[in-house]
Amino acid sequence: MTIITCDHLEKVYPVAIKEPGFKGTLSHFFQRQHRLVKAVQSVTFEVEPGEVVGFLGPNGAGKTTTLKMLTGLIHPSGGQVNVAGQIPFRRSSAFLEKITLVMGQKQQLLWDLPALDSLRINAAVYKISPREFQYRVDELSEMLSLGGKLTQPVRKLSLGERMKAELLAALLHRPQVLFLDEPTLGLDVNAQVSVREFLRQYNHRYDATILLTSHYMADITALCDRVLLIHQGQLIYDGGLNQLMNRFAPYREVKLELMQTPDPITLEQYGEVEEITGREIRLLVRRETLTHTVSQILANLQVLDLTITDPPIEEIIRRVFQSGKVT
Repeated sequence: MTIITCDHLEKVYPVAIKEPGFKGTLSHFFQRQHRLVKAVQSVTFEVEPGEVVGFLGPNGAGKTTTLKMLTGLIHPSGGQVNVAGQIPFRRSSAFLEKITLVMGQKQQLLWDLPALDSLRINAAVYKISPREFQYRVDELSEMLSLGGKLTQPVRKLSLGERMKAELLAALLHRPQVLFLDEPTLGLDVNAQVSVREFLRQYNHRYDATILLTSHYMADITALCDRVLLIHQGQLIYDGGLNQLMNRFAPYREVKLELMQTPDPITLEQYGEVEEITGREIRLLVRRETLTHTVSQILANLQVLDLTITDPPIEEIIRRVFQSGKVT
């Protein structure tokens, strides 16, 4: 049984066309014309209960529009969508009790009040008893390392503490499905790690389903085994993160430090030269020839240090979106 089902989901926006100047304004007023922008085009995927899925795409690709349709904030133009057995855009109480949406650039906590006051409002909305409310706040604040912070005005919390408090507020009713849109946006490295660890614990403890968008690839690699890639409103990949790397990056990155400054032309026989900085070189070598190539490098060059790694996931994703398809 799937908990999220999208079947040929579409969203089309009418955008007004207006010529510049007074004449264009007058014409626009009396005879308005529009063009149709396809923000999401025939997106189809399913998510199983308990999965943590990364949802990736460049700005304007349709990620947030899709999330808004999945959470019922906007009505789809076409296709079907079902989340936790509910039709999102009907916004029924049964649906709202099962999902939450966290957007890194938005906040629900009242700025001048302690976070605890906003949490009490949420508890009243979801009809959580005082005893159960206290238990959940204690449990989540311990998981988020927020002890003593919830009684301070939100404006006095650091950005990382505020984001943790926002997560606590969003999860107070223990939703089955979490839609997270850039939850670590603007956070420092330590705060990002803390939020990732909390999400991992929450997923394991409650078998929660998470659909995560982020421009920080460390969020995706730390939490997601499966990724969805959307480009220009179309889903271009649905599968494992490791499979994507193997499929779209059939090479390994070889970093060398040599005893002498190398001849760039000589290096080209070993692989694609990505960078040369003094005596340090970065090569891309095809996986199937890696063992032979490294043997040749060690035999023919005076190597001080050699490191073999996979190329950064950011580079792989960038190449996918540049091509607009996964080959």
